[in-house]
Amino acid sequence: MGYYISVESGVKLYVEDLNPGGQKTIVFLHGWPLSHKQFEYQFNVLPSMGYRCIGIDWRGFGQSDKPVSGYTYDRLADDIRVVVDTLQLRDFTLAGHSTGGAIAIRYMARHHGHGVSRLVLIDAAAPRGFTEETANHLLAEALQDRPKMMREVTETFFFQYISEPFSDWFMQMGMQAASWSTAAIIMTLRDENVAADLPQIAVPTLIVHGIHDKVIPFAQAHELHQAIRHSQLVPFSYSGHGPFWEERDRFNQLMAQFAG
Repeated sequence: MGYYISVESGVKLYVEDLNPGGQKTIVFLHGWPLSHKQFEYQFNVLPSMGYRCIGIDWRGFGQSDKPVSGYTYDRLADDIRVVVDTLQLRDFTLAGHSTGGAIAIRYMARHHGHGVSRLVLIDAAAPRGFTEETANHLLAEALQDRPKMMREVTETFFFQYISEPFSDWFMQMGMQAASWSTAAIIMTLRDENVAADLPQIAVPTLIVHGIHDKVIPFAQAHELHQAIRHSQLVPFSYSGHGPFWEERDRFNQLMAQFAG
C-alpha cells in the first residue's frame, strides 16, 4: 500500500509499504533522479519471501512533494528519520542505491544508525559523488534540456542490453522528478561527501557494486570497504550502475541472505 508522511510543514514523502506484516523489514532508498519504482524487481520477490519492503521517494522525486529547498544530505537524512519514527521501525535493513547510498551513510552518522541493524550500499555515490566536470555538464543539461540529460544517464547506467521499452520506462521515472530538485542533487553530489561519516558506521554492512559501473567507479567500493568496519564487498561482474536490475536474481538472493 502507498501513503504519505509529512516530514516538515508543506512537505510530504510518498512511501510504498509492501507486506506490512513481514517478519523482517528492508527500507529502500532510490538513486538520483529516480524513485522507489526502480526497485520493482525486488518488490516482486522479497515480500513473498516474508520481508516487509518499504520504498521511500525522497523530497523532489517520484510521487513526493517537490519543494524548492532541502536537498542537502543532512536534510534528506532527517527526512528518513521522520519516516522511521512515524512508522516506529526497529531492527531493519537500510538499503541505499547511488545517491541513496550516500543518504543512508549520512543517516547512519547523523542519527547514530537509529533503528538500523544492517546496511546495504548499492553502487553508492560515496565517499564522493560526481566530479566537478561531470556535475557541471549534467547541471547544464538539466537546466537546458532535461530529457537529453536523462537519455545520457540512461546510456551510461547499464552494462547489459536493455530493451527500448525498458529505456523509455527508465526515462519516464527520471522525468517524474522536478527539474529544480534534479539540479539541486547534482550540486550536492558535486559539493558534499560522506567520507567523515564512514568510521561511525557500526552495523554489518554489505557493499554491492557493479564492476562495469560508469557512474560511480568500482574503486570507490574498495574505499568504502576499507573505511567501514564489519563490511563485506561483493562485486557484480555483469553489471553497471544497477545490479538490482542487471543481475536481479543474484541480487535478490543476496539481499534475502543478508537481511536475515
